[in-house]
Amino acid sequence: MDSLIHGFHKMSIEERRNIIREFSNLSTEDMEAMDYRMDTSTAGNMIENVYTIMDYPVGIATNFRINDREYLIPMSLEEPSVIAACSNGARYARPNGFMAYSTGSYMRGEIELYDVPDPDYAAIKILQNKEKILKMANTRSKTLSNLDAGAKSIDIHYVNNELILNIIIDVADAMGANIINTMLEYVSGYIEELTGGKANLRIMSNLTTERVTYAYAKFDGKMLGAETVDRIIKANEFAKNDIFRATTHNKGIMNGIDAVLLATMNDFRAQEANSHAYASMGGYGPLTEYRKDADGNLIGSIKIPIAVGTVGGATKTSKKAMLAMKIMGIQNSNEFSNILACVGLAQNFAALRALAAEGIQKGHMKLHARNIAIAAGATGDMIEKIAAEMVSEKNISYTAATEMVKRFRDE
Repeated sequence: MDSLIHGFHKMSIEERRNIIREFSNLSTEDMEAMDYRMDTSTAGNMIENVYTIMDYPVGIATNFRINDREYLIPMSLEEPSVIAACSNGARYARPNGFMAYSTGSYMRGEIELYDVPDPDYAAIKILQNKEKILKMANTRSKTLSNLDAGAKSIDIHYVNNELILNIIIDVADAMGANIINTMLEYVSGYIEELTGGKANLRIMSNLTTERVTYAYAKFDGKMLGAETVDRIIKANEFAKNDIFRATTHNKGIMNGIDAVLLATMNDFRAQEANSHAYASMGGYGPLTEYRKDADGNLIGSIKIPIAVGTVGGATKTSKKAMLAMKIMGIQNSNEFSNILACVGLAQNFAALRALAAEGIQKGHMKLHARNIAIAAGATGDMIEKIAAEMVSEKNISYTAATEMVKRFRDE
């Protein structure tokens, strides 16, 4: 089934659900999960001091074709226009679809060693015993060993007077934090014996320079128009040379990525830290690149570190999160990373197109006006009427909406 669904935004929720069911071959149990509400007992086993459950809307981004496969992509966030923009961005790339590739699931764990009598001697001792260290680490996970994953290599660097041992670990389809930290703690005693130093921190790094995803798209130049193509390229150059713009540029990328992570109950804070640290490695700049091809099409690409898992984690505690994964039909963590990178690229393109062509507020404020109308107490048909009136009068405020709600009710 095609993910290019005309008029999806105009459909009722029931109509959308039926399309999602057919697209993803959902069962009756899956459909029931759409209305599932986590109980406080389950929530209390996830985090501390629970007193209620937060409600967040979940929508679907349409039009995505990635590596010749169609996707409907669940996204959860509070901000209007993000899902619409993401879907629209994917539509411009639809003639050729997105291409994406993930380098693998390699993560970095660090052991901080201090009071090392002779750091250079210690470094050599560690490298001489590398195979033993890796073998010791791999005893902590039979699952990874059986998958030919696990601890793979070692490198060393110095920070001030401290020696930092890095173990590179293939975590397969996991996010990897727990097993990495377990491995580090297990080998740290032996490392202390080898070096004569003391181990302080033994912790996974959230900067995943060995776990990077590349995505590419050709956005139709005829649909965009030559002037808009040129202005998008200029906007990206602006982000390369201005840290204030680059910050907002990358925030737009994360609008999409975080929303998918939230819908699947993955750690979006880790991804935020990872992305922005990576963007700053050569001086903070944009994570995307744009250029024009010989036919006038806009070529967009993104290179971004992404560390997500499809096994373990909090996803399994939420029926809605598991449903989101099933809707996408994700088979492994590399595929999930590919989806996230393409969403980030589509989101960024859509924002730059809006900025370059018409200004970001035009579409956004229409949706913002609806939220203001709802907050002021509007219901049913009243929501659209009040939103349209506020946009027309260029007075989108809670006070104006409240007055309009009162007027509509008095009529």
